Amino acid sequence: MLDFPRWKTIGISIILLLGVLFAIPSFLPTKTFESLPGFAQAKVNLGLDLAGGSHLLLEADIADLRKTQLTNMEKTVRTAMRGQSGPDDDIAIGELSTAGGRISFLVRDQAKLDEARERLFSETQGAGLTGQRDWNIDVVDSTRIVMSPTTAGQTQAVADAMDTARDIIDKRVNELGTREPTIIREGNDRIVVQVPGLQDPAALKALIGQTARLEFRMVDANADPNEAAAGRVPVGSEIVPYAEGEGNGAAFEVLRRQVMISGEQLINAQQSFDPQTNEPVVSIRFDSGGSSIFAKVTAQNVGKRFAMVLDGKVLSAPSINEPILGGSAQISGSFSVASANNLAISLRSGALPVKMEVVEERTVTPELGADSIRKGAIAGIIATVAVLAFMIVVYGRFGIYANVALVFNIALIVAIMAAFNATLTLPGIAGFVLTIGAAVDANVLINERIREELKRGRRVFQAVELGYSEASRAIFDANITNVIAAGLMFWFGSGPVKGFAVVLTIGIITSVFTAVTVTRLFAARWLHKTRPASLNI
Repeated sequence: MLDFPRWKTIGISIILLLGVLFAIPSFLPTKTFESLPGFAQAKVNLGLDLAGGSHLLLEADIADLRKTQLTNMEKTVRTAMRGQSGPDDDIAIGELSTAGGRISFLVRDQAKLDEARERLFSETQGAGLTGQRDWNIDVVDSTRIVMSPTTAGQTQAVADAMDTARDIIDKRVNELGTREPTIIREGNDRIVVQVPGLQDPAALKALIGQTARLEFRMVDANADPNEAAAGRVPVGSEIVPYAEGEGNGAAFEVLRRQVMISGEQLINAQQSFDPQTNEPVVSIRFDSGGSSIFAKVTAQNVGKRFAMVLDGKVLSAPSINEPILGGSAQISGSFSVASANNLAISLRSGALPVKMEVVEERTVTPELGADSIRKGAIAGIIATVAVLAFMIVVYGRFGIYANVALVFNIALIVAIMAAFNATLTLPGIAGFVLTIGAAVDANVLINERIREELKRGRRVFQAVELGYSEASRAIFDANITNVIAAGLMFWFGSGPVKGFAVVLTIGIITSVFTAVTVTRLFAARWLHKTRPASLNI
């Protein structure tokens, strides 16, 4: 138990040395840290409550989601009525309406009414565990089918949209280069976003709020400009306004409702520069299916105009001079480098399935964070000094070993957190302080067991060896239960609770290593060197 082969001594020494070296960058000033080589630039990040940052509470526009749900179902109905085997298998419908939040349409051939219902039943089966239908399907006047969303379907649609929105917001915020944002759902229709260290909350709001719905649609060349100005357009077309600063004086375009290609078929979007004008643009690339459609549509419409529509606003409406066969395109407009980059991020991460509005905004200033750090540091220093003094007074030499191991323990915790790019919050500091107190608990058990063995008349070597071996069982059992508790907090908790659990778990693991293995190494080296006949502990 007290024998340490050379390889084990060297291994423990290397671990402790690396812990100290990788902990140092977290305590260096920013300028000094940035001058370090790349492999050494790993440090503990400070959370929102310590470094300052932005807190946003977003609320979903449920009315917009209902509208989108209705539009998607309208497309589903039209697709379902088209036959899989060709035109002969089509079911002719007419008078399709979406008024009143319902879908109503006429089946022209009454003999195909039941087949139409069967096709719709397969499209409206709920995806949830309950298996309830998303839409009710009723027949009115023998030939008309009326579809209305069910409560279960609407609830599931909101839940799915919010989960998707949370994931997309997480992608967008992380692409900004921030670290460890907290993005969680609150209630049924709200999302909390906390980004530590972000100094421009306006840019964050603009990026999160951008739905980035990109569409390519043909301009209706048959539309009369005078009629369009009066709000009258051909069937199958609609008036779409230009984005602010675009259009060269034109206020709108008349576009076909049919979308020839959409942003869902994008595989990449990057900010770049126009080689002719050197203005910022967004270069996009479609997947194989999108590339094929884009090539086909542009080949069939050479000489005609198509429009790039972003979030319901026309960015540009250029002419198709030749077929575009490469599956790539360029979005130009009144972009700055920052706005083009933000648009590229939004397009890469996908469109938000529902509009989000900022209903609450809080900014935590760095000064408040500095005050939190100062108070947390004072608490940590007081706890550390008290523990160090107690261990020296009560256990003498073995108390000094425990204190040295505690210093290494702190270094290892910081080093591991830096390696995993973890974030330290106020609850994390609480876990840190708790770890300091708990770290020497193992040494208390070991030292008290050594005292008992000495009182029983054991020799020094035998008493120390039995003290470590017998106390280690209780130490491991106690800390396993602590790790389980911390794991449950991490799994079921969120935000600050997770931060506390992470620090606590790391602290438990490192404290067992330093309190048992490192102090045993110190004790073994001293005993083999001095061979004491008695021991005061």
